[in-house]
Amino acid sequence: MEPVTNHLLSLILFTPTAAAVFMLLLPKEKISLLRNFALAASLIPFILTLVVWAGFNPQPTAAMPFQFVEKAEWYSAIRASYHLGVDGISLPMVLLTTLLTPLAILASYSIQERVKSYMILFLLLETGMLGVFLALDLLLFFVFWEVGLVPMYFLIAQWGSKNRNYAALKFVLYTMGGSLGLLLAIQLMGVAVGSFDLLELYQRWPGLNELSIPIGLSVSTVKAIAFWAFVVAFAIKVPVWPFHTWLPDAHTEAPTAGSMILAGVLLKLGAYGFLRLVLPLFPAESQQFAGALAFLGVAAIIFGALGAWAQNDFKRLIAYSSINHMGFVVLGIAAAAALLNTTSPVGLLDKTIALNGAVLQMFNHGLSAAGMFFLVGVLYDRAHTRDLNEFGGLYAVLPVYGSVLIFTAMASLGLPGLNGFISEFLVVRGAWPVLTLATALAMIGLFFTGAYILKALKMVLHGPLNGRWQGHLTDMTRREVLVMAPLMILMLVLGVWPAWLLDMINRAVAFLF
Repeated sequence: MEPVTNHLLSLILFTPTAAAVFMLLLPKEKISLLRNFALAASLIPFILTLVVWAGFNPQPTAAMPFQFVEKAEWYSAIRASYHLGVDGISLPMVLLTTLLTPLAILASYSIQERVKSYMILFLLLETGMLGVFLALDLLLFFVFWEVGLVPMYFLIAQWGSKNRNYAALKFVLYTMGGSLGLLLAIQLMGVAVGSFDLLELYQRWPGLNELSIPIGLSVSTVKAIAFWAFVVAFAIKVPVWPFHTWLPDAHTEAPTAGSMILAGVLLKLGAYGFLRLVLPLFPAESQQFAGALAFLGVAAIIFGALGAWAQNDFKRLIAYSSINHMGFVVLGIAAAAALLNTTSPVGLLDKTIALNGAVLQMFNHGLSAAGMFFLVGVLYDRAHTRDLNEFGGLYAVLPVYGSVLIFTAMASLGLPGLNGFISEFLVVRGAWPVLTLATALAMIGLFFTGAYILKALKMVLHGPLNGRWQGHLTDMTRREVLVMAPLMILMLVLGVWPAWLLDMINRAVAFLF
């Protein structure tokens, strides 16, 4: 058992890839076999994550800031290593990824064309996403950052809706465009420090005052350029205004399960990059430009909410809502950035609260957004339209679907007692003392969040029943309820008792920042 326990993170990371390679040997005509094998394979990383969770010590120490660490030589000439580890920030994201992937695969049982290729791409996508959360080497981080793009591109381009090619290309061009600057900044940092190891960079890069390579620029200028290269790459992925325009198209055209993973996990990679790389590696620059980060976050909150309110396409409405909700994550990060060097006990408390809210919001939004996109897909599979004007009164014919939709929408809205409330409350509480104006302006977006959620519920479920659906729509199947059940349970548990997750997050952010 020792080889297994010593390499749990590698098993979590590469089991989906091994399963994808094995699937190449399976006959493409055996549709049920392909579906069930992919589902079973995706459950293995989830079970292994629970094993890691059970053995994880939530209190980090200076000697052991990361746990379950694995390290091996990779590119020794440039001191890049295969270095994995988890802490109280990354482990919840790993849990979210390994939970949503099997649910998304279960949601994909309605896919009829090229099922083998579809499932292989989904498993490869899981490895790409997990690698970002597990990597403790900056070059390895970038490799997995890019690896995740390819499967999602093909999932949108091959199984998406009418404008899928345009949406897939826009998604790749935006993300790769931001990644170019990220790669150059990573190379610069690796050469300057002599290592890509994240723990070594944490110690040496922030205090570096002399470059080993003559490039004709001061160290402060080089750090500012690298800072913005990181920020732009991660801001595109979150996404925040004005880098958000790829998201509604990608969401609208992606297959249902693709939208679940795109909103549930892929958007979190950008926010995770801010937490794992930007704040600890660029503390001075983060504090200097905290106001700019707050502006981007508030713009995402307000414009995302207004954009959602203006939509009549149900899926596009939920897509804009993701921009709105992820804006709160950026606002919490900005508040922490403004307080990075504070020594005041009150300031330290506000910083910790804001970061707790940001990380918890990442997890909570992953649950509610994945659920909402799945429910839009359930309705589209039956009605073959997402136009809200075509619905009305469906609660009368779809009582199970209507109840599940209301529950999930209320979690997304931030109803007290459900998961969305506590994370947004923590962000607002932490940001208010230091970014008072920005937080007050964010309340505009919070108001319109209620408006677009209630608009969607009214136009789909309430009012007179549209006669065209009488006798033509069936309620949710057992498989569809099974997809939603774990998400709904977690939404309720986190709303009533968030401490089981928040304690781990709190200890990690208090230690790191």
